[in-house]
Amino acid sequence: MGSAIDRQLGSFGMKAKLLLLLNTAMTAQLLVSGCASKTSEPARAAVSKSDSPASPSTPAAPGTQQLIETAATKPSLPFDGEGWQPLFDGKTLTGWRPTLFAGRGEVEIENGLLIFNMGDPFTGVNYTNDVPNQNYEIALDAMRVNGSDFFCGLTVPVGTNNCSLIVGGWGGSLVGISSFDGMDASENETTRTMNFEQGRWYRIRMRVVPGKIQAWIDQDRVADVDTTDRKISVRPGDIEMSKPFGLACWQTTAALRNIKIRHVETPAPKEKR
Repeated sequence: MGSAIDRQLGSFGMKAKLLLLLNTAMTAQLLVSGCASKTSEPARAAVSKSDSPASPSTPAAPGTQQLIETAATKPSLPFDGEGWQPLFDGKTLTGWRPTLFAGRGEVEIENGLLIFNMGDPFTGVNYTNDVPNQNYEIALDAMRVNGSDFFCGLTVPVGTNNCSLIVGGWGGSLVGISSFDGMDASENETTRTMNFEQGRWYRIRMRVVPGKIQAWIDQDRVADVDTTDRKISVRPGDIEMSKPFGLACWQTTAALRNIKIRHVETPAPKEKR
């Protein structure tokens, strides 16, 4: 009886040893394959990264500071006509103060430029001295340094009212005057679209005389409005803080220079074609 039991136990022991050896071999195989799969994953990631390197022929876009420094070296176009008087000396904010927009960015002077750092949403300045409300023309150079919305919102007096020339608004390309008869720059007869390049100077100009408001960007006339019996106003909202004469930008870093004004008596004649 005892010997039979011993033989059975011996048989069971052999089977247990075989099962143990088999399990050990399978575990080792799994560990080897697992390690192989883990070590191969970083190799695939490294290959995928090297598949799309930055092209050496396409340099990174210049930073804000570099654009400002470059912009300061670009010459300004001459001003057409005579009698222009400077409103910005290129060194101080004499005659100006930052507009107290909520979330405004910092206003700086750098290399002769007036810099509006990007605000949330507005940054701008108000002119603190007297300006005429009729029979004048204002001109300046403006540039979008960073951002994708209007880089020049020029608010001016028109008699006892005010309006704003918006350059590059509503997502970056809209131009127009706010507002005529309650219709803002995006919905009246001055509405148009233009492409504006980052880092390029644009000459902005407005002329206000009795019965007429005109505006130009470079040599392109963008507005020529008969204001007889028209209701003139700025768009309701924070831009009203730019009255009576101010400059602003929206969620954009802008550079401005050569802000000038002169007296005029009549509308500009239509350009010859």
